[in-house]
Amino acid sequence: MTDRALPSVLGAAPPRRRGFLSTLLNLDARHRQHRALGRLDALRLRDLGLDETEIARETGRPFWDAPAWWR
Repeated sequence: MTDRALPSVLGAAPPRRRGFLSTLLNLDARHRQHRALGRLDALRLRDLGLDETEIARETGRPFWDAPAWWR
């Protein structure tokens, strides 16, 4: 058996489970990002291509509710 045959025999690797500390750090980072986003002024938001409606929607979400594309 060669190395090239292993992936087809074993299949894809199972998704890596995050540890508890890693999960807590991600939640904390999301919380800090939401707060920082809410403090941006109109000029900075315009630089990012965002408007107040999008910011209000994002900062109104709970910090544990990450978008699906982040996971």
